[in-house]
Amino acid sequence: MIRVVAVVSLVCLLVMVLYLPSAHPPERFLEHLRTEHEATAAYWGDAPALRILSRALSVQDSARKATPIPSSADAPPANAVDGAVAREMATVNQRLFNNAYFRSIDALLLLASFRFATLIEWLPWLLAFMVAVLLDGYIVRQIKSKEFRRHDPELFALYTCGAIVMACATVVGFVVPFTLHPLAMPCVPLVVSLLLSRAVGSFHRRG
Repeated sequence: MIRVVAVVSLVCLLVMVLYLPSAHPPERFLEHLRTEHEATAAYWGDAPALRILSRALSVQDSARKATPIPSSADAPPANAVDGAVAREMATVNQRLFNNAYFRSIDALLLLASFRFATLIEWLPWLLAFMVAVLLDGYIVRQIKSKEFRRHDPELFALYTCGAIVMACATVVGFVVPFTLHPLAMPCVPLVVSLLLSRAVGSFHRRG
C-alpha cells in the first residue's frame, strides 16, 4: 500500500510537470510567484521574503548553469565552415529552447524553487518541534510496551500512509499553478512529524 501511494504520487508529479507548461503560459506561474512573494512579505516581513526570493533565484541560476545547452559563443569558430555550423546550431537551439513551452517550464521551475525555498527558510526553526514530537511518539511506544498495552497495526499503517501522502502532496504542491498561503509550506513538516509520531507510538514492540 505504501509503495503504491508513493508510485502514484510520483507519476502524478511527472504528469503535472510535463502537462502544466503546455496548458498555462509562463505569465501564469510568474503571477502566482509575485502574489506569493507579496503575501510572504506582508505575513513574515520583507527580510525573510527577500531571503526566500534570493535563494529561489540562486537555485534557478544554478540549474541553468548545469543545463548542457551548447552556445555558439562557447567555442569560437576556427574557419568559415565551423562558423556556419555554429550559427546553424545556435539557430536550432534557439528554436528548440526559446519557445512558449520551455519558457513555461522555466517559470514553473522558478515557482517550485520559490516554494521550496520557503520550506527551507523555516525548516531550522521547526526542527526542535519535530524532534520533540518524534521523541514523544517513541516514549509512548516504550510505555505501551512496558504496560503490555495493545499496539494497533492498523493505526500504524494509517498514520504512515498519511505521512507519505502529505510528503508527496507537498512535492506536487511545488508545481501547481495556484496561490498558496504563506503558512502552507512551513506547516508541512509539522503535520508530517505529527503523523510519524503517532505511527511510532502505534508500532508494535515487545516488552
